[in-house]
Amino acid sequence: MNKAIPVAIIGAGPYGLSLAAHLRGKGIPFRIFGRPMDIWKHQMPKGMCLKSDGFASNLSDPQSAFTLRHYCESKGIPYQDQGLPVALESFLAYGLEFQKKMVPELEEKMVTAVEPMELGFRLRLDDGESFTAGRVVVAVGITYFQRMPDVLAGLRDEYVTHSSRHNELGGFKGRDVTILGAGSSAIDIAVLLRRIGAKVRMITRGPALTFHVPFKTIFPKWFIPVLRPKTGLGPGWRSRFCTDAPLIFRLLPVNFRLLVVRRHLGPSPGWFIKASDLENVPVLTGTQIKKAEIKGGRVHLKLIQKDGAELDVETDHLISATGYKPDLRRLPFLNEKLIAAIDSVQQTPVLSPQFESSVPGLYFIGLASANTFGPMLRFAYGSAYAARRLSRHLEKVGCANSKRPDSGFALHQNLAPSGD
Repeated sequence: MNKAIPVAIIGAGPYGLSLAAHLRGKGIPFRIFGRPMDIWKHQMPKGMCLKSDGFASNLSDPQSAFTLRHYCESKGIPYQDQGLPVALESFLAYGLEFQKKMVPELEEKMVTAVEPMELGFRLRLDDGESFTAGRVVVAVGITYFQRMPDVLAGLRDEYVTHSSRHNELGGFKGRDVTILGAGSSAIDIAVLLRRIGAKVRMITRGPALTFHVPFKTIFPKWFIPVLRPKTGLGPGWRSRFCTDAPLIFRLLPVNFRLLVVRRHLGPSPGWFIKASDLENVPVLTGTQIKKAEIKGGRVHLKLIQKDGAELDVETDHLISATGYKPDLRRLPFLNEKLIAAIDSVQQTPVLSPQFESSVPGLYFIGLASANTFGPMLRFAYGSAYAARRLSRHLEKVGCANSKRPDSGFALHQNLAPSGD
């Protein structure tokens, strides 16, 4: 078995790559695993734009030496901190270049198992390698957390899919497609499908689709930043609190935190999407799917509307753009015993101020940490905060010297596999 390493990072999206860049800058040995920017490459539809502004779409390195602005300027790609949408293709290319420059150590392998030992963890990879790490950081983003309504369970992918399955939409040209959802994914896909000549309809539980409208006020323009300060989550004091005070957010009552994470920045498209972009797209509001089945090569939906009326719809394909919900049970590399040892709320880990779970040495950053630190951790913008804070913590506890503190291992003694 190979010599133990201080830190292993699982995931190579904005959070994993940013943390790796900061560890590298501090001289902390680590290994990082995953396919770079895989979610953005394979789970987002080509042609879409990011919901976040340019200044809020950076990966993080210690000196902020390679931002999206730097990349776009070097490639001659139009860029503005605000007011110009960031194309998915530009962000993806930037992320891949960031990995090459800042995290060349990335290993494009998948972690298949994480097992606690008395002093750390044993990890297994999909190529058969096994090694030990003092600490493990889970930074998998949304990879395993697609949310599908129970009513659609068991229906074949040929007819019903989650929005994350559709990097390419060209195969839907000329077909009848129904989209379930009202958020940015649902609206982005609807707009892109219309452009290629698909027949599209949308179904949403809400009373209407929400689009951004210009802010109106009786105050002079110079006073608007006071009323609605700029943040990486969009303008407003609530967003400002979420971006500036994640540690205070962590101390709020748990039910309130869960409510804020669920509702803040609710379903809506990017600011650049207008209602006119969905011209001639029927939107069934206040509507839910009561039953779904496949008959005669089509999807048959029985819908129920807010007033109790029922409606039957047939479609060639149903795309469930119903978002993502983190759930520890869906991480295939964590076994049941380890998951049971992690203190959790609504199947998400309860974390220390340093992103550490109740299992010593096991950390979570990204979407899985949002219920602790707030909605900023749902977005790439939060990767800088997580990378800086966690890398400082790992440096402080001695990872740079490849030493693991002796405290906090009693739980591991109960979790360790037999034979260790």
